[in-house]
Amino acid sequence: MLFYAALARNSNRIRDAFHSSCLSHSIQCIILLSYSYSNPFIILLSNSHSNANASSFLVDNYGLFDNLQVGNGVLDLACGKGRNGLFLVSHNVPVLFADNNEAHLQSIPPELESAGTRAKKSTCWLIDFEAEVSEGRNPLAGKSFDAVIVFNYLHRPLFPFIREAIRPGGLIIYETFTVDQKRFGRPSNPDFLLGHDELAQAFAGWELIESFEGEASNPERAIARLIARKQAKK
Repeated sequence: MLFYAALARNSNRIRDAFHSSCLSHSIQCIILLSYSYSNPFIILLSNSHSNANASSFLVDNYGLFDNLQVGNGVLDLACGKGRNGLFLVSHNVPVLFADNNEAHLQSIPPELESAGTRAKKSTCWLIDFEAEVSEGRNPLAGKSFDAVIVFNYLHRPLFPFIREAIRPGGLIIYETFTVDQKRFGRPSNPDFLLGHDELAQAFAGWELIESFEGEASNPERAIARLIARKQAKK
């Protein structure tokens, strides 16, 4: 994230204001002062895993975690390089990063190390969910999570296992492409594209917190989004 502000005579005041802004948003910042007689300026760069790296859908709904008792941690399913899970880690939420790409997972521990004590309960899990399911196994058997987050990934046979693995009162946060994505390009394989209303049906009976299906921008794409809460035990 890149910020520009006039420096001139009030450079200290601007620097302090930007620094406070970074702290209030849990962003580590580097301040570069460049002095030019004709055009002095200040640049602030984030050098941490900032909000800009995570899905805006997750960032915008982070407040849900403030009221979620986190004891079991969050599963970042098919996490890739972990951009969304790392955002949660930066807010002291323990995350299990799960993916079948070992190279991607290897990029995460250095990020966790830089997060210090905030990441002490976060780990990586090399797992091929699709292979496990095809061999008749539930890859989430015996596991319980306070929330599961899934972005840009779909393997339909996992839906019941995800439902089962989320503890009562826990959350599902899911966003991926729909069949209308074919108008915009890849992915175009129907195996990786949700049908209309399919995501909502996969978590039918849960408390619906937010749901969206349609076109999104930056980049243009066709997606479905859902946040739902599993019923708490009575």
